[in-house]
Order: sequence, then C-alpha cells, then structure tokens
Amino acid sequence: MQRADPLAFRQAASRFATGVAVLTAFDRRGEACGMTANSFVSISLAPPTVLVSVKPGRTHDAISASRRYGVSVLPDQARALSKHFADRSRGTCPDYDIVEGLPRLSNCVAFFACEVIRTIDVSDHTLFIAEVSRCDHCDNLPLVFFSSRYHLGPGKPLDH
Repeated sequence: MQRADPLAFRQAASRFATGVAVLTAFDRRGEACGMTANSFVSISLAPPTVLVSVKPGRTHDAISASRRYGVSVLPDQARALSKHFADRSRGTCPDYDIVEGLPRLSNCVAFFACEVIRTIDVSDHTLFIAEVSRCDHCDNLPLVFFSSRYHLGPGKPLDH
C-alpha cells in the first residue's frame, strides 16, 4: 500500500476544524497533569462513550495507570491555556476543580469524566476508549482550531 506524504497528510488533516480540549488526569504522585488535544471523539450515546488519541508522555502514563481521564473543552478566550498544555515541558494544571475525582479546568465549555474501557495502540499513539460517568456544559463559545490556527468561531482567525 502506498502511504500519503506526512507533510501533505498534516496539511490536509488541518483543514478539518476541531474544538480544542485538554485531557487531564492525576499521575502516580497524585499531581494533576494534562495535555492539549484535538483528537477527542464522541463514539456512542448509549452508553455515552468517547475516544482520545494520546502520544506517550506524562499524561499518557497517568491515564494508563489510573484508567481515568477528564476532558475539558476550552472556551474561545483560552488560547494561552491551550498553548500551556501543548508545551510538553509544562503539563501541570493551573486553576482546576475536582469533579468525579478528576481535574476539571475552570471556565471550560464542557467537561467529561471518563472511565477507560479499552485501549488500542496505533503507531505512536494509544486510543483510550472510555465511558462517560459524568458531564456538564455551558453555552459559551468554544476555541476552534482550523488550518493550524486558532479561531473564534467560523471564519474569525486569531493572530498566531
């Protein structure tokens, strides 16, 4: 099978608009950690089931050990928070509450408390499939990522 050029694939995949979420968990020392992700997918409504794709690192290790994770969907004004969690050297959680024993970022647009039911290793990532034990939301606008840039809703890019 012929494979797509990685750069062409990255550019084409960036044309799929996604919300921006932060995955959170507690590591083995009991410290909250997290990472920015746009690979959050709703799989089923009955039972409520989601999937995230995670590269090896501190958050991956925390989710693997605890078999639990939180997903905080970021609001439109949270670009700095997204960048904070995208920096692999800084995975600590600023300003969070505890919901269902998981870190929930303050002011998030939606939150999902997730219990891992299955893992699948694919290339350099692990898919963590989980049932949602609790969720909440508000009506604020989400942060959107499209064409490798942050956006404030349809057609309104933020400066890099």
